Amino acid sequence: MSVAEPKTFLKSGHLPTLFAAFMYFDFSFMCWVLLGPLGIQISKALALDPAHKGLMVAVPVLAGAVLRISNGLLVDRFGAKKTGIGAQLVVILGLAAAWFFGVPSFDAVLLLGVVLGVAGASFAIALPMASRWYPPEHQGTALGLAGAGNFGTVLAALFAPALGLAFGWVNVFGMTALFMSVILIAFVILAKDAPVQPQKQSLGGYLAVLCHGDTWWFMLFYSVTFGGFVGLASSLSIYFHSEYGLAPVQAGYAVAACVFVGSMFRPIGGWLADKMGGIFALSVLYVVAAAMLVLVSIGLPSLTMALAAFVVAMLALGTGNGAVFQLVPVRFGREIGVVTGLVGCAGGIGGFYLASSLGFSKQWTGSYQAGFLIFAGLALVAFVGINIVKKSWRASFSRGYAEGVTVRI
Repeated sequence: MSVAEPKTFLKSGHLPTLFAAFMYFDFSFMCWVLLGPLGIQISKALALDPAHKGLMVAVPVLAGAVLRISNGLLVDRFGAKKTGIGAQLVVILGLAAAWFFGVPSFDAVLLLGVVLGVAGASFAIALPMASRWYPPEHQGTALGLAGAGNFGTVLAALFAPALGLAFGWVNVFGMTALFMSVILIAFVILAKDAPVQPQKQSLGGYLAVLCHGDTWWFMLFYSVTFGGFVGLASSLSIYFHSEYGLAPVQAGYAVAACVFVGSMFRPIGGWLADKMGGIFALSVLYVVAAAMLVLVSIGLPSLTMALAAFVVAMLALGTGNGAVFQLVPVRFGREIGVVTGLVGCAGGIGGFYLASSLGFSKQWTGSYQAGFLIFAGLALVAFVGINIVKKSWRASFSRGYAEGVTVRI
């Protein structure tokens, strides 16, 4: 450690921007997964079978995944604040249109899902915005706090089903549009781009990170941690209704309990990774997540047992999300926008796969087991992968990154 001690976290960055990034991410995620908590009501209104239910909640996840790449590029090109304002306007207008014109068919639901995917792509805006304000020794904590916007999925699970029953599920979209307008105003006031921005590059220059093997490893690791988190957050309401007979509001409460744990442990995951190393944390978390998914795949006999298993799974996945993004800015500090978009895209694709595979598994086999087991297998693949790269990463990531600063890998 050099003579000059690292700044404390509270003094090292820009707290209003960190809060704005968290708030923007938080409520955008609430929009992103909105079809999941409303899924029981929408499915009854449109007479959807299990496969269509799975696609309904999976399409926003896939759209958000793909759009994260474009948002990452836009952030590096035009700045996070301008990109965030534009994306938020698209979401607000889409929700308002769904409320005004209605959602009369499955095709209309899928179209709305694509629009909600823009909200899911907020990940590639909020995290670079926060990251560029903080030094390397505080990246895990800063990105964990900004990424705690996953808590928005809790809000959707808690309030959307009850509001849908009280006022009609279509009207929930109008209420959300009004609320997001207020959030946009607060974002405009509080958010500020960091004074030092990366040098603008050509499209080929940005995407050159795909030539690095480390980029693909990060995409694999996040496709499991975040993919598992958002896939379960989107699907569990329908799962609890199908397997344990829960009504929409009760299913929403059960989902909220699971998602709350995963969301709250994301910043803890970043903090733990700063203290213990992201590689060690991920090695443990992948095994825990895989074990819980295997356990729920057998069809646990009681709701209490299933809920406990999902809570532990979400704890591991949420903590893993924070651990992954302790490592990303250490490796790709200058390309954090585009790399966040690419890695976030992989996370969303993992969520799309899990949500849709659960629906198709139920449709084709009468059970969710296959969907859970295959994703548990992917978690074990990620465990093997993190242990393959750990030696080279520990040797190279911390070498010369910041003079006088020790970053645990």
